[in-house]
Amino acid sequence: MDSSDMTDEVLQRTAVEALRTMVLARAFEDKISALYRSGKIVGGVYLGRGQEAFSTALAGQLKKEEGDIFAGLIRDQAGRMGFGESIDDAARTYLGSVKGPMRGRDGNIHRGRPKEGMPAMISHLGTSISTVNGMLMGKRFQGKTGMVGGATAGDGATSTGAFHEGLNQAAVEKLPLVVGVANNQFAYSTANDRQFACADLVDRAIGYGVTGYSIDGTDLLESIKTFHLAIARARAGEGPQLVVGRLLRLAGHGEHDDAGYVPDQLRAGELGKDCIEKAKTQLLEHNMITGRVIETLESEAISAVEEAVERAQGEPKPHPSEDSWRALSTHHLIEGMS
Repeated sequence: MDSSDMTDEVLQRTAVEALRTMVLARAFEDKISALYRSGKIVGGVYLGRGQEAFSTALAGQLKKEEGDIFAGLIRDQAGRMGFGESIDDAARTYLGSVKGPMRGRDGNIHRGRPKEGMPAMISHLGTSISTVNGMLMGKRFQGKTGMVGGATAGDGATSTGAFHEGLNQAAVEKLPLVVGVANNQFAYSTANDRQFACADLVDRAIGYGVTGYSIDGTDLLESIKTFHLAIARARAGEGPQLVVGRLLRLAGHGEHDDAGYVPDQLRAGELGKDCIEKAKTQLLEHNMITGRVIETLESEAISAVEEAVERAQGEPKPHPSEDSWRALSTHHLIEGMS
């Protein structure tokens, strides 16, 4: 099995849908950034600018309807949307609406719908791998097969014990896990050369006994082809797959950080290229899309974002004395129940 199993038609369809998702995610995060700077967002804001191609190439090819799982992190807005998160869920969480998946109780990125295969994000780096492992093991115990779990991590997360334990367990149990490591060159402000001594993080794959891939994470088509192959191999029973994408976050660690520690030479290099602009060029050159379609995607994204934010801003916030503050797993508060 290799990436040639992906037909040109499927690649084109996947790439166009991925670009639509990337454009929507960027438009949404640009809006959220503006709201944060005007004091209308409580808590931190962390943007996925520059990582959209890598993120959606993984999550957008998973099949939620078939029981697949996706655990994204703080820079996976595109991946969340690619997996099926609605823009309303995202807007409502950032703006504290009681109609959001977390009922306005938890902020911003700590949101999810576990029953739909998307666990809420965990800030402790590397921990989401163990969470996905548990969900996959649970399905195995129930006799369910054919599903894949996708989890993302940053380069910093690969240095944590949770990452090691999770990936080691997945390898031993031969779980259908695909881990996308977005190597954005910095764990907050700590550069790669102060994090690990190997030449490439993919070198670690062989130590765990998993299949590894090292790719240009700013290249949408390469990312799609590689994750297509990795997902197919995991689904076929070949065990965990580790995909490392080389890229650069085109923002600070959060909107509170000016990223002054990133060298200008790195920003000006290949890794500093905007994956969305690069994807537009790729798809145009391969006759996969037209300029008019791109313009439509962009205008539709802006309209969708404005409408979602307006809805969320007009909805009630949780009331400190009148709301039920029991756990959201309590029967009458379970996802989708009033």
